[in-house]
This record gives sequence, structure tokens and C-alpha cells, in this order.
Amino acid sequence: MTVLIRSLLLLLAGCVLSAQAADTGWLRNAQNSHAEVRLRAAPQAGDTRLLLDIHLEPGWKTYWRTPGEGGVAPVIAWQTPGISAQWFWPVPARFDVSGLTTQGYKGTVTLPIVLQRPPGSDTLTGTLTLSTCSDVCILTDFPFSLDLTRPPAAAFDRDFARAMGEVPPDSGLTDQLNASFVNGELQIRAVRQAGWSTPELFFDYPAGSMLAAPVISVQGNTLSARVAVTDEWGDAAPDLRGRQLSLVIGDKGLAQQSQVTIEAEPLLSGGTRATLWSVLLLALLGGLVLNLMPCVLPVMAIKLSGLVQQQGQTRRQTRLQFLASSAGILFSFLLLALLMSALRLSGQALGWGIQFQSSGFLLLMTGVMFLFSASLFDLLHFRLPSAFNTRLATHQGNGLAGHFAQGAFATLLATPCSAPFLGTAVAYALTAPLPQLWLLFAALGIGMSVPWLLVAALPGVARWLPRPGRWMVHLRTLLGTLMLLATLWLVTLLIPHWGSGAAGLLAAALLLLLLIWLLRRRALQQAGAVAIALTVAGALFLLMRPAEDAGELRWQPLSEQAIAAALQQNRRVFVDITADWCITCKVNKSRVLNQPDVRAALSADDIVLLRGDWTQPDPAIGDFLRQRDRAAIPFNQIYGPALPQGQILSPLLSRDAVLSTLSKAKK
Repeated sequence: MTVLIRSLLLLLAGCVLSAQAADTGWLRNAQNSHAEVRLRAAPQAGDTRLLLDIHLEPGWKTYWRTPGEGGVAPVIAWQTPGISAQWFWPVPARFDVSGLTTQGYKGTVTLPIVLQRPPGSDTLTGTLTLSTCSDVCILTDFPFSLDLTRPPAAAFDRDFARAMGEVPPDSGLTDQLNASFVNGELQIRAVRQAGWSTPELFFDYPAGSMLAAPVISVQGNTLSARVAVTDEWGDAAPDLRGRQLSLVIGDKGLAQQSQVTIEAEPLLSGGTRATLWSVLLLALLGGLVLNLMPCVLPVMAIKLSGLVQQQGQTRRQTRLQFLASSAGILFSFLLLALLMSALRLSGQALGWGIQFQSSGFLLLMTGVMFLFSASLFDLLHFRLPSAFNTRLATHQGNGLAGHFAQGAFATLLATPCSAPFLGTAVAYALTAPLPQLWLLFAALGIGMSVPWLLVAALPGVARWLPRPGRWMVHLRTLLGTLMLLATLWLVTLLIPHWGSGAAGLLAAALLLLLLIWLLRRRALQQAGAVAIALTVAGALFLLMRPAEDAGELRWQPLSEQAIAAALQQNRRVFVDITADWCITCKVNKSRVLNQPDVRAALSADDIVLLRGDWTQPDPAIGDFLRQRDRAAIPFNQIYGPALPQGQILSPLLSRDAVLSTLSKAKK
């Protein structure tokens, strides 16, 4: 009872003091029970200081001077004539809801305002319009009147000074700040000698533009941020070069209000966006080089069998069949473009080879590879429908449909890794407008199909092979064995999804089915090849497993924070992003990373080893790659005191490149 009486007395005293001071008291609106506001003033000659107090119930928010992609900033419609007001804004918070980013406040916030008013205006009247949002948004009006003949409340000066202390100054945090605009992306770089902890960025949007939430990374004392820009309708961004950017940078309780001119030259390493024509050339070269990467080893059987089957055919038949294979390659790349477009429109992660993260895709490809292997063992043939059979079909019935399928599945099997030029082209494509994405994937397909097109243009190449004979039967058996090994490799990629037991049962079932099939056809030579394939697969597994674990390198989980922490300690960092389905990753480990001198260098006391596993979908790894304009693996990067921005290595590692870059990174 005593506590209740004391509370009522304090409330009564507050009302009395409000009545005796330039204070509206707490204002409420029956249409919005989630917010209350109060205005207090300190009248004086010249400027009049005003405090706007806003109190919101838990779960509700209001907005900063630039609300973001939704909301309305607080505003006062003055009824007293001749009023001009300067608002001051504390550092806001960022709210991301349903893909929209907004900037504002929760709980209680006080906004200082300085008024210029004409002499003799002793009463301030107006209406505050406040936007508050939770699951719904409410726009509320609060009419008010302030009697300026009354003195300010006793605590006004202290409260005003405290509120102004929350307003970020225009210096004191950054030592250097730059911004640039490159192909629809705002790039920001801020240097702080004291280093960064948990930085935040808030923007006043340039006229006619919308800015997405920034993607921030910290390397040593340098903050880098990339911000996607569109116009107010979500379409192509306006040109921001040469315009002023107003922003607030905050970090661990400190903040700074800044104005910076947006430059035209790229600021961030790996952030240079080439022209479409140059990227098209990279796409053609990347597709061509993909034929030489370790990823194509499983499809060499398809290419060789296609060439062998041209024996005894006319030049026209050879040309059309290799054109059909090229069409299959291009079809697969356009299919990948469709997949990437669908993922982008649905807001999912994008990346080269991510289809290998799907157990359904792996199971489908396993079945297809098994059928190709059976075909090479002469157990199965791909035939055209009888209505479409033509004289172009070979004596075994392997017509244009089969050649089209060879090209299509050769492409899908060749995508689990990156190649020189390929990563840049794919990264550009995945962030470009959809028509450019399709154009660049088509260029990749044309680049990869160049060897097939050369044979189509010069069908006489098939005549360089020896004359038909028993060697063709033996070669087809060898190619079928290679294809079977590729099938077993695909089965191993199902282990992270199904477990080793289920994947082992699938492999055993496929091998048993193939053996029974061959024995019933009395194909003893091919049955022996299957047994050899099983033996080779087991031997390779036993030989490779120790190599993977050799040296026991101290790998830690990959994160931006781990990189920043290592750089603050003047340590070097080796980043490795890999996946079970990435053949080039395994080649890099066996040929480079597991070599004794490289392992010794990576085991140095000042080196931090960070590894990301992209075998299964991981948005954090996708974001990490996108921040470096990459979309494919393998990915390796080295940081150090002398390389605070990091240096990205070639997808196909070399011993000399790793050792020299590690040495270069050391101060």
C-alpha cells in the first residue's frame, strides 16, 4: 500500500512539474496504445532547444531520418508560423524483415531538435506524425502545444546534453574513408588504426536510389563493405558517381557521421567488374580450359568412345554426331542457367557446381553413369524412336539422341570444380541481370564444346585412328571400366547424405547387377573388367585415405572473424574451401597440400589454417565467396601482415605459388 501511494505521489508531482514547465507531458492516442510521446522545450533568445521523447512497447519500432526500404521518419507539421527546425539523430539499429532492410529505433529514444522561431511566438503548436511497426504498421498523429513562457524542467539541460551525446560527431572514429560506385554496387572502405570490433553502417539514400543491407568484412584495421544499389522501383541502379554519400559508421558504442564523395574507381580487391565483352571472352576461355581440368577425367570415356565410334562412317555422319554432342553441352549449360535463375528468384544461394550438393541430383547422375557404363560394355544402346530412325544411326543404333546425351551428361559431370577464367565469369554471371547470366552461360557452353566443334568441322580427324578391329572392343571395355569407376565415385558423394552403409549397399547392388548382366551375356572379358574396377576402387580408397589425414594439419572453421583475429595478432592465414564432390580440390590436396615441404610451411606457428566444407549447402560459405567475387571451388586465399587484403590463388594450385605467397604474406 505504501509503495502504491508513493508511486501516485510521484506521478502527481510529475504532472505538477509538467504543468509548471514547457512540457507537454506524455501524449497518447486511442488509436495506438503501443506508443507515447512527450515534447519538452527550453525557450531562450534565438534558438529554442526541444526534446522529443518516444517510448515504444516491446516488439515495436519507429524509424530513423532515412527509414530504409519501408517506414516513415517522425515529422512535425508546425502550426506556429515561421518555424524552422534542425533535427539531430542518435545512431539507429538495422532491422531486416522479409528481405527488406530498415533503419530505426526500439524501446525509448530521445531526439534533440533546435528551433528557429520568430520573435513574440510564445506558443509552439503542431502535430507530430509517428510511424510505428510490429507485425503491422500504424501511422499516428499527436497534436501538441507548448507554452514557452514557462521555464524548462530542472533536468532539461542534463537530458539535452545526454541526448546530444548520443548523436554521432563528424570525426573521431575513422582515419580514412572512401566510397565508390561500380556497376550497380556501392563499395566502402574505412581505415581505423585502433581496429574494428563489431562495425555497423547506416545510410542516407542518395536521391532516386535504394541501398540494400551492407555486406561487411574486416581485415586488420580496414573495413570493407559492398552494398547492392537499385532505383526506387528495384530496377537498375542510377549512376551515383560524383554524388555525395551521407552515412553513419558505428562500432562498439562509438559512432561517426560522415559525408564522402562517391568515386568511380573500384576500392575493393576482387571487386573490379569487367565489361560484358571482356567477361564473355573469359567465359569462352573458361569453358575451353574446363576440358583440361581434372574434373573431366570421368567424362574422358564419353569423349573417346564418341571418337572411336566414327570409324567407318561418312564425314557427314561424323559431323552431325559431333554437332549433336555440342548441342548437348550447350543444352546442359542453359539448363544450369535455368537452375541459377530459379535459385536467384527464390532468394537461394548461388554457386558453380552446387547441384552436387543435392542427393537427388547425385542419384540421378549415378543412374545415368551406370547406363553409360552398360552401354560401353555393349549391354545397352541408346536408340532413337523408330519413327525418327535415319541412316545417320550407326550399326549399333547409337544415333543422334545418344550423342546429344553424351554431351549433356559430360557437361554436368565436369561442373564440380573451377578452372582459370571460369570463376571470374561465373561470379559475374551470378550477379548480372538475368539476360546477361544466360548469355554468359551460353558462352561457357560454346567454350567447352570447342573440341567437339573442331571434330565436326574437321571430321577427317577420325581417320587418324587405326582401322577398325578387335582393339575397339578392348578400348570400349577399358572406357566402360573408367565410366564404372566414375559411377562409384558418384556413389561416394552420397555418403554425407545417406551414410556410408546405405551408399555401400547402393554400390554393391550396382556392381552385382552389372556382373549378373555380363555373365548372362557370357561377356567374361567385361565381367573381369568389372572385378578389376572394384579392386582398383578399393585400392584407391585405401591409398587416398591416409593422404587426406597425413600431417594432421590444424584446420579450424572458416569465418571472417577468425581471419580478422589472426591478422590482429600479426599471423598469416591460409583459407581452403573444398567439397567431397570437387575433384580438383582432391587433386590440389594430393599434388600440393599434402607434399612434405608444403605441409611443413602450413604447420608454422604463425599460420592459422581455416577450412570451409561446401559438400552440403552452407549459406555462410556462399556469402564468403560472393564477397570475393567468386562462385566456384576450389578456393584458396592467403592473408598476412604484408597481405592484409588477402591474395587469391589459382583454382589449380602449384607448390611454388603456395610457398611463395606464404613467404610474401610474412612481414
